Amino acid sequence: MTAIIRNMTKIHVFRSRRAFGSQRILGGQHNAGGQRAFSCRPSTRPSAGGRVSAGIIGPLGLAVLLCLTAGCQVSRSDLHNPAKPSATAHSTPAPAPGGTGQTSDGWTITVYYTAVESFHHGQPRQVTGCPRQDCAHGNDPLGTYPTDFVAAVHDEGTGRITSGDHAGNYLNWSYDTGYWLDTVPADTTGQRLQSFSTAAADSGVLAQGARFTVATCGSEEDHSAVDPVACARLQAATWTIHDEFTPGLGGDKHIDLYVGEEDRVGFTDSPLYLTGTGARITIIG
Repeated sequence: MTAIIRNMTKIHVFRSRRAFGSQRILGGQHNAGGQRAFSCRPSTRPSAGGRVSAGIIGPLGLAVLLCLTAGCQVSRSDLHNPAKPSATAHSTPAPAPGGTGQTSDGWTITVYYTAVESFHHGQPRQVTGCPRQDCAHGNDPLGTYPTDFVAAVHDEGTGRITSGDHAGNYLNWSYDTGYWLDTVPADTTGQRLQSFSTAAADSGVLAQGARFTVATCGSEEDHSAVDPVACARLQAATWTIHDEFTPGLGGDKHIDLYVGEEDRVGFTDSPLYLTGTGARITIIG
């Protein structure tokens, strides 16, 4: 909530930052409440015809096998340091409107938010990670928080801490960094997420800095109408792509809109936590 990418080193989000349908990414995107995330697992079954699948020998083994067959060279560093996943989800870019002021149909809209610790009351869980932003997969103690709050941070990417030594700071998460403490709920550049302004998309769908408005919100996944008050709030804003999905959890014509902090217990049951399918947006810059 998705469930979003954080690069900055950071990938959020990604959003953790998110994916719609069953759940949003990062991340993503939403595992909490709405259960909107995709599970990406390699196949472990042999493929038809006796061929060996990538799931059996692993992507690196398959690459080596193909490379040896083709007669290319594989270095020792390649074997011991396989490349990290690309920060951009592999999706077919959505057809872009012809220019600014043009509308584009067939979008899926999801939203993501910053969790607030005081609205969560699960069993305490100790969290380890990075005590600062410029770090990855640290093992420092970051505090003890309700389990459901930690889960929401994992799914949405950010959470405001309201108790203990780190009260007033943020617990953030991204797939390439793990958990870290920050002074802001961070977007993919490490800057503060802006409510009803920041949006996320795969870079092949909408580029960083692209600006748009929501013309129509479409309908919910069960074909019911999107709550008109919630839709009106999204339509009143001008959105800018400053965030990205966790790789593999975005997709064609999918945008994720940041709506700020949760404001109640059970925020994921509120009308604003929506999925709009068949929506229309207007590109303005």
